[in-house]
Amino acid sequence: QVQLVESGGGLVQAGGSLRLSCAASGGTFSSYGMGWFRQAPGKERDVVAALSWSGGRAYHADSVRGRFTISRDNAKNTLYLQMNSLRPEDTAVYYCAASTSTFTTSDLLYNYWGQGTQVTVSS
Repeated sequence: QVQLVESGGGLVQAGGSLRLSCAASGGTFSSYGMGWFRQAPGKERDVVAALSWSGGRAYHADSVRGRFTISRDNAKNTLYLQMNSLRPEDTAVYYCAASTSTFTTSDLLYNYWGQGTQVTVSS
């Protein structure tokens, strides 16, 4: 069983930056495909970014490409999401997730989820 704990969310002005972290425990972190998802009030949960177990393959949603970067440090069992040039529409609860698939962008294939961290971007 993998436990995931997100941190780094908060309130930021438009144009600002945040870095989310996701600390993993209880499993072999380096064997999991990892992803970040977000859910805004009244909306479905969407994939933001995904990363293969080795970090060699990455996906970023069109809405965040060029502004957000997903990365991982397998030695520290930690996943990151660097978020730059934040916009009010980025406001959501952000979730970290782990998949036994080596790489996937489908939330249906993620087996473990964190509790989420709130990101609020003011205009």
